[in-house]
Amino acid sequence: MKYVLPVLAASLGVLPSQAGTSRGGNDREGQHPNVLFLMVDDMNGYGVMERYPDIITPNLQRLRSQSVNFANNCCASPVSTPSRTSFLSGLYPHHTGGYLNGCDAWSNNPQMADPSKVETLPECFKKNGYETWGRGKTFHSPLPQERLEAMYDNRPLYQGGFGPFYEGEYQGGTKFFAIRPWDDSKDDEHPDNKNTEAAIEFFSQQHDKPFLMCLGLWKPHCPYTSPKRFFDLYKDKKLPLPKGFKPGDLDDVPDMGRNMVDSLARFKYDGTPESETLWRQFLEAYCANNSFADWNIGRVLDALDSSPYADNTIVVFCSDNGYHCGEKLRWEKGTMWEQSAYCPMMIRLPKSMREQGKFRPNKGATCEVPVGLIDIYPTLVDLCGLTPPVQKLDGESMRSLLMNPKMKSDRINLTTYSENLSSVRDVRYRLITYPDGTQELYDFKKDPYEWKNLIGDDKYKEVVARLEKRIPTTWAKSLGGRFEVAKQQRESAKKSLKK
Repeated sequence: MKYVLPVLAASLGVLPSQAGTSRGGNDREGQHPNVLFLMVDDMNGYGVMERYPDIITPNLQRLRSQSVNFANNCCASPVSTPSRTSFLSGLYPHHTGGYLNGCDAWSNNPQMADPSKVETLPECFKKNGYETWGRGKTFHSPLPQERLEAMYDNRPLYQGGFGPFYEGEYQGGTKFFAIRPWDDSKDDEHPDNKNTEAAIEFFSQQHDKPFLMCLGLWKPHCPYTSPKRFFDLYKDKKLPLPKGFKPGDLDDVPDMGRNMVDSLARFKYDGTPESETLWRQFLEAYCANNSFADWNIGRVLDALDSSPYADNTIVVFCSDNGYHCGEKLRWEKGTMWEQSAYCPMMIRLPKSMREQGKFRPNKGATCEVPVGLIDIYPTLVDLCGLTPPVQKLDGESMRSLLMNPKMKSDRINLTTYSENLSSVRDVRYRLITYPDGTQELYDFKKDPYEWKNLIGDDKYKEVVARLEKRIPTTWAKSLGGRFEVAKQQRESAKKSLKK
């Protein structure tokens, strides 16, 4: 029997206790809802949190109006590979050693490589009788093909890639930093479009079991080669520099913090209006890629909402990390500040769950409580009534926050980026601690752009002591990888700061 909504089941003469009997026992409609897990790459708060008013993302705003938006969400690591490894395993980097891009924790950590010791999120759902579907950029790390084959039911297991790439002059020095509006007639050259079309087709099919759909969009990650129509949205605008940009912003930042920044060296920025030209081109390209991702998100949501699964499907949306567009003199990610650590996350609960009386109406609610991507796995285990995975999950279910987004909590979020390098944030303060013991402290109530480092001010000693208690006390040995700012970029940054 098709996994259908309560009303549709009743119209077919099926009692709630019979719905989904393939899952056995006392299964009831809505107790094992479907899940659509939408992941994007390198998206900051410009659209979802309206931190850059000129960006155009109507579908994300629509989803926000239907969801709980977690305004203080963060990633476990400020780059793709370790972040995705973390939220798809439910384990923090300081427990696995997967801190950096290139770490490949799924192969280099024996525990992670063994499905009997660590179950991925899709493996846990499949163990619980779900149909599992995956396309696009999900794990990023090259999991063994046999494990992927066992993890997902759909075929082919197409991922695609970062392209299409422009083979020509690159504004930013490499093909990854090319800005090139793509011919609108060549939409089929974009992996995100292919994967979105496959997701749309999935919703038109009959499914006999509840499903987990993991759709990973590669955008807005560079190269900035979205279709031309998305660049055209911005062609008549002179986009402003980000509000969070401040010359001299790193004057009170420790050396180890400065080493994570290239001081906009990619743009040869020297403080003159003339040197802002390339920077503004990159801003336009980043916005265009966000709008492209937004369009595909809208298409998937439209397909779901017009399908028989609309009222019994949880929607989870997130980015894997944030992104600097000039804030803290940085382009890209890989820092411990808000612009890298924060990433959008929204959860839309289906009608079937709200009708059970377990959840208060929460459409368009904003939750200020600090949470992390690490909390997605335990939340879905909780909401879907799953037998938990074999490993103990590091995160905490967000069920109570979905029930009451305005509740108070002492939860914090944690971001790490190597051994003894951490960022701990509560609802008001962020404490960054570097391996050499130097620190930064910011008060978001007074300083939302993290311009003033409060370390050394005696008024905040108790705040520092309280947040220090939340820093990990044991750290797994790093599995290696690379930092995002190369040595030559760091040297260039140091020179620019001395001018």
